Amino acid sequence: MPARRRTDPAEGEQALAAWRAAIQGEDDPQVWRAATAALGRAVLGPAVRWTTEELALRAPGRSVEVRVPPYSAVQCIEGPRHTRGTPTNVVETDAATWLALATGRLSWAQAVEEGTVSASGQRADLSGHLPLV
Repeated sequence: MPARRRTDPAEGEQALAAWRAAIQGEDDPQVWRAATAALGRAVLGPAVRWTTEELALRAPGRSVEVRVPPYSAVQCIEGPRHTRGTPTNVVETDAATWLALATGRLSWAQAVEEGTVSASGQRADLSGHLPLV
C-alpha cells in the first residue's frame, strides 16, 4: 500500500513557514532549537508530519522507520518489509533536528556527528533523500 498524506499540505507548508520565520538568521543550533521548542505542538505537529509524509511519498517502502516523537513515525525506503517488533532500520530524532534536516539547514552528516539523530541499520542513512523542501 503506497504512503498517503494525512496532513493537509497547505497546513504543513504554513507550519513549516512559521518554523522558518522563527529561526531565520539563527546560526547557533542551540538558539534555533530553543526557538523551535517555543513554537509548540500546534506548529511543530503539522510541520513535522507534513515533512515526514513527504519523505514517505518520495521514498516509498517499508524498510526504514523514521520517528520524530511525539509528532510522527513513517515507514519509507524500498527493501525488506518490516512487519513485527522493533524494525531493524530506525531513524529517530527531535523536531528541531528533523525540520533542519528536511529543509537543508543541517546535513545528515552533521546531525549524525552531533548525535542529534540516532540511526541504526544498513538502510538508515537518509542523506540521499534529504533535504525535502
